[in-house]
Amino acid sequence: MNELIDQLIDIALREDIGDGDHSTFCCIPESATGKAKLLVKDPGVIAGVELAQHILKRFDPTLKVEVFIQDGAEVKPGDIVFTVEGKERSLLQIERLMLNVMQRMSGVATTTRCYVNELAGLKTKVLDTRKTTPGMRLIEKAAVKIGGGVNHRIGLYDAIMLKDNHIDFAGGIRNAILRAQEYLKEKGKDLTIEVEVRSMEELEEVMQTGGINRIMLDNFTPELTCKAVDRIGGKYETESSGGITFETLRQYAECGVDFISVGALTHSVKSLDLSFKAC
Repeated sequence: MNELIDQLIDIALREDIGDGDHSTFCCIPESATGKAKLLVKDPGVIAGVELAQHILKRFDPTLKVEVFIQDGAEVKPGDIVFTVEGKERSLLQIERLMLNVMQRMSGVATTTRCYVNELAGLKTKVLDTRKTTPGMRLIEKAAVKIGGGVNHRIGLYDAIMLKDNHIDFAGGIRNAILRAQEYLKEKGKDLTIEVEVRSMEELEEVMQTGGINRIMLDNFTPELTCKAVDRIGGKYETESSGGITFETLRQYAECGVDFISVGALTHSVKSLDLSFKAC
């Protein structure tokens, strides 16, 4: 597991438990053991099973988990994803964190699967964005992959993405691209360069400058997108973004873009309803 995820788990536990779960300590003997099940209450795609096991073991290594349904499976109300057996105090203290993570991840995976299914038969892949819950980016992006989507860059450090403000501050597209190329050469870094364009004129400037990897077509209409894809002619990867809804998703994909980035995968999802019940 990533070190950042372990740090998040530790912070979340301190936030929730503080100096002790007094509700549990006052009525549950330290020696009491029991068993609980993770119960599905909404239809969707389950995600976070692997991470839940890690959370449980990190909190109490003696807990025993039996998994019946793996990450990425479609589930329905009444399904039991796994059971956990061990100290009742541990089960009660870890319940909320485990549920919060799994409900959020399953909501993201379910939404992503809907978008992926909408593009069935086409080459276009669904991308996530950096519009994630602070501190939970790696978890939410993992859920996108479980749902069948593709991760865009993880952060500001693993790719160069020249967006509108970079371009405007740099004095234009050509300046921004040349500076990016020089920066990578100077620093000895091997990062991809993506450039956002807002018009066919900007696209033409990118094509004339060259030396990039992907072009993002920002807030293009489907008609302009088809025209832009034709102009690029497969020389660079293409990505559509901005103003694209679930209803227009396939229309953009039919233009032949390689990717469509969808912020809604992580910033506008409904968590899947799950519960953790004694059994």
